[in-house]
Amino acid sequence: MIRYIYGNDLHKFPKLARTMFLDRADQFKTRLNWDVTVDARGFERDEYDDENPLYVIWENSDGTHGGSMRLLPTVGRTMVNDHFVHLTDGVRIESPLIWECTRFCLSRKASPGVAAALMLAGGEVMQEFGIAHYVGVFDARMVRIYKRIGSSPDILGQEGEGRSMIAVGLWEFTPEAQSMVARTANVSPEQSKLWFDTSFGEIVDEAAVIAA
Repeated sequence: MIRYIYGNDLHKFPKLARTMFLDRADQFKTRLNWDVTVDARGFERDEYDDENPLYVIWENSDGTHGGSMRLLPTVGRTMVNDHFVHLTDGVRIESPLIWECTRFCLSRKASPGVAAALMLAGGEVMQEFGIAHYVGVFDARMVRIYKRIGSSPDILGQEGEGRSMIAVGLWEFTPEAQSMVARTANVSPEQSKLWFDTSFGEIVDEAAVIAA
């Protein structure tokens, strides 16, 4: 199932949080050899985990992490503006209607459909919070994954070629994309909405709150 958890509430889900940060270390450090920091506990964390992001997490039946991504409003600190603004020719992406998506992570044991379920859940956040787009930095390996899921971004800028390519993309979530991603995830839109409602209950328009 999908859980939506703000950073300040991760302590309420210790097993889920612990396995998420371990899986992030496994993916980004061990498998991809990114220049990331892994602490003494084996966790991959960075300064943006201290910004109270919204985590979208696939929870396995045993309470462990199956996959996740991290969302932050672009009106605050973001990776794309702090570290990758050269990919957008110096243009900062800042809007209450655009959130950043980072640390898209899948456990080695993730079941088929988890990546698509996370993308579908990201669409729920967009619809319920009044967000128009996500922005994010991705590498070449993700191009095939996004295409298979049915949610490819518009490219704002990129550098490198082949496997070394890195780009900034902008996503929207149309009804057509929702239907395609739901089929890929084998999760009905009704089930996706139920998971969201279970996590949040009554939702306010957070984009409007930020803009006010």
